[in-house]
Amino acid sequence: MARKRLSRGLIQVYTGNGKGKTTAALGLAFRAAGHGFKTFIIQFMKGSIESGELEAAKILAPYLTIRQMGRESLVRRENPDPEDIKLVHEAMILAREVILGGEYDIVVLDEINVAVDFGLIQKEKVLKLLDERPSNVELILTGRYAAQEIIDRADLVTEMAEIKHYYQRGIQSRVGIEK
Repeated sequence: MARKRLSRGLIQVYTGNGKGKTTAALGLAFRAAGHGFKTFIIQFMKGSIESGELEAAKILAPYLTIRQMGRESLVRRENPDPEDIKLVHEAMILAREVILGGEYDIVVLDEINVAVDFGLIQKEKVLKLLDERPSNVELILTGRYAAQEIIDRADLVTEMAEIKHYYQRGIQSRVGIEK
């Protein structure tokens, strides 16, 4: 018996300086899994980070797959390590394979906007990927600093605005909340 598939996919962008971009994408993936849709999340510039979403993906498999494509350390915007650039390019190759592969209904490119803004990948390569996307694949692009051309191509853009954040009071990332 064939599983249910999306009849129409759109392009969504979650951007802005506020908290919640990845969380919104994960929420969408969680909801989609409840309807039998399959989501593949590629986390650009994130690697070896123990997070609750990786454990949840194991439970929700095969409906949710997450692949981290980065190193543990933060990427330096002004002087990125060549390894970070290499990993972003590998993530883009994987993204293209997953988007065109036909197995997944939803593909999340987590932090792709930051990778573009940092100059780790050319904006034109992301725009080309948007153009190649099959019409039944929902594509979510997250991260601060979304390029105007990406915003223009999207069907939905949500900007997370930071009004107040407990980090400003010295409260660090918490297990189960931020990681």
